[in-house]
Amino acid sequence: MANQWVLEKVRNIGISAHIDSGKTTLTERILFYTGRIHAIHEVKGKDGVGATMDHMELERERGITIQSAATNVNWKDIEINIIDTPGHVDFTIEVERSLRVLDGAILVLCGVAGVQSQSITVDRQMRRYKVPRLAFINKLDRAGANPVRVLNALREKLRHNAALMEIPIGAEDKFEGVVDLVKMRAFYFHGPNGEKIEEKEIPANLMEDAKKWRHELIGKAADFDDALAEKFLMEEEPTEVELKAAIRKGCLKLDLTPVFIGSAYKNKGVQLLLDGVRDYLPNPSEVKNEALNLDENEAPVELSSEPTKPLVALAFKLEDGRYGQLTFMRIYQGTMKKGEFITNLSGQGRKVKVPRIVHMHADEMEECEEAKAGDIVAVFGIDCSSGDTFTDGKVNWAMTSMFVPDSVISLAIRPKDKTADANFSKALQKFRKEDPTFRVHRAEESNETIIQGMGELHLEIYMERMKREFNCEVVAGAPQVAFRETISQACAFDYTHKKQTGGAGQYAKVVGELQPLDSIDKTYDFENKVVGGKIPREFIPAVDRGFQEQMAKGPLIGFPVVGVKVVLTDGAYHDVDSSEMAFRICAQTAFREFYFNAKPVALEPVMKLETSAPEEFQGNVMGQINQRRGIIQGTNTNEGFVTIEAEVPLAEMFGYSTDLRSATQGKGEFTMEFSRYAQVPRNIQDDLVKKYQQKRAEEQKK
Repeated sequence: MANQWVLEKVRNIGISAHIDSGKTTLTERILFYTGRIHAIHEVKGKDGVGATMDHMELERERGITIQSAATNVNWKDIEINIIDTPGHVDFTIEVERSLRVLDGAILVLCGVAGVQSQSITVDRQMRRYKVPRLAFINKLDRAGANPVRVLNALREKLRHNAALMEIPIGAEDKFEGVVDLVKMRAFYFHGPNGEKIEEKEIPANLMEDAKKWRHELIGKAADFDDALAEKFLMEEEPTEVELKAAIRKGCLKLDLTPVFIGSAYKNKGVQLLLDGVRDYLPNPSEVKNEALNLDENEAPVELSSEPTKPLVALAFKLEDGRYGQLTFMRIYQGTMKKGEFITNLSGQGRKVKVPRIVHMHADEMEECEEAKAGDIVAVFGIDCSSGDTFTDGKVNWAMTSMFVPDSVISLAIRPKDKTADANFSKALQKFRKEDPTFRVHRAEESNETIIQGMGELHLEIYMERMKREFNCEVVAGAPQVAFRETISQACAFDYTHKKQTGGAGQYAKVVGELQPLDSIDKTYDFENKVVGGKIPREFIPAVDRGFQEQMAKGPLIGFPVVGVKVVLTDGAYHDVDSSEMAFRICAQTAFREFYFNAKPVALEPVMKLETSAPEEFQGNVMGQINQRRGIIQGTNTNEGFVTIEAEVPLAEMFGYSTDLRSATQGKGEFTMEFSRYAQVPRNIQDDLVKKYQQKRAEEQKK
């Protein structure tokens, strides 16, 4: 840890990529070269230890990252907070919440596979939070690795203005080192772990190539610096300082992506990437962060990375540690001190004391007395939820929360053993607090506990964690896809609700139209066109609420209704018998009565599927995708492997991993992520309607 907190010397970075691109291996090397660890362990290491950042037992067994892990290292004169994030789409919230609080990122790409489906998702997340990034083309020691092909994919598929910072010396198993195009020197990495760096003249056979790529780099950097542009036009050589400053400008503007190369597994190129983090990624004061002023109708306020200003911090991740809840916080402004009180703006302005502040290193921690603007720390003993804002009480500013995608799959689960009920509830409570994409509710009709998540693996991991961490084995029903309903045409409604019992009765009338919205991403819209006081103003919200409540469970197949606009044009009321409840019931019944006139249709989640397998299995793989109602979007072949991109309904994807393995002798791999909702074919809709009607009939019998 640096003794002096100098903001300009701090970098908060994330490492993100498609699954299996080598993120965790790269992080392990960074920890080793910065002196954080003294021995390197592999992700699926034979030593049985596993990578430092994969500290969960489950992560080590499966060889994948499930939770983002934080650490803090020193490299030369800078301090770096690093978050290693999962690549699997089921844990996308971990990437989302990490990027929300980071200032810069490293996008890791595989030197063989290049830009893959999850690389595209991660890139989209980086753009959402305006995170400047470096790219690192990894695995250049592998057969078929080609950095220029990956560079072109970065430009074409991700639309990056990407520039090579280095070119390789040797290729595949002859990959020896890199030529730095800024310094125009060759670097070789020796010693058992590549820790000895040797700097030499560029080999004669690479000189022409190096000059060509350096010329391109200077040309791209010249767009961000007039003095450099002038030198470029006059064909004068810029100094190293001038070139670095221009590249940094372009990178911070998000208009240039410096591309580094290497092989983390073979310990080559990582130290130069760390130099790139120091030279080109922003320190906290160079990033614009905004909060919302709750006293002024949520007007945006720009935060300043000053330690003397009022405190503003965001709790972006919760973890249940050995000593209770651990809350990861990013300090955006001000200083947080141990023992002082802070205010949770999201928790009704509750004041809490900060008992302990620690810097995390995977699952180990180092105590600290205070944390200043720009730092990322973990705090013990604070009860809050993910996304809560904390201040010192002097300002009423809240940070915007992160984007949380909708869940696409649900399972009915129950404890195997009735005695484990208390642990079962405790586990669900904990996971729900930890992960905003993990949702839990009780199904009213069947009284079952339903968990919802981002995919089969997501829910599988949580069920496994219940067993290990809470000693509670669970039994799961068949997975249930999150279908939706919508209407395909407009229809008028006109409904009067009358109920006369002893005393005051109920009376309400609503007239209007149900209209399909142009996009089902907008779930609901309500427009009040009632004039002349036909419905008193105080009853309008009750009508709106009635429609929304009824749309939570559609009459067609029992799933939420989306993409509907309700236009209220007329109505009537009674001076004595009208009430909020009467108008609410009236709206609910009107929706049920007239819904089928709007020709409702069922919608299903369609997934973007990317499958890769050896070429000889191409026919089998495509056949399987077609059988599952998949539409193939494109294929490309590379070094004996074929990658097939398709769109497939989620309902058809259960059991795909087993089928793929058997069709490709265990050599096929796939990744899948949610793409959009689409109308289900008529025959499948008829089946869904039939099932729902049977279920209703059985419930009524009970």
